[in-house]
Amino acid sequence: MSSSDEGPKWVDMPSVSKHGIGVLEAGESYHDLGMKYPDAPVPRDISDVIVHRGVLDDVTGITQLMDWVADGDIVVVEMTGLMSRDMELRIAVGKIQDFVEGDMSGQLVRLGNSRLLLLPPSFESVRVQ
Repeated sequence: MSSSDEGPKWVDMPSVSKHGIGVLEAGESYHDLGMKYPDAPVPRDISDVIVHRGVLDDVTGITQLMDWVADGDIVVVEMTGLMSRDMELRIAVGKIQDFVEGDMSGQLVRLGNSRLLLLPPSFESVRVQ
């Protein structure tokens, strides 16, 4: 660059939000895309699958998990926050299990001590020996 250059030129793009979400700051080295674009318009095809990662701190988050499974998506649920509250944990797991296995004919798989894998009916788990 010569001394007359003023640096890179910015191009106004209509697709970039002017509301502060998605704005790149000079010198920014990390871009949390989930924070910048919380409701990104992701085009979906009939065969597309999204793997969601969710943290369930109380029973109020169960409906979002059910929505994802009903959409045919895979969900990995972290439940560390519920582990110390036995009654609430049992209620949450019971509701999730009734919906996934009973209503959706999917599968609920335990991953370690504090995680669940929720599989819609289009997937199945296999135990490897």
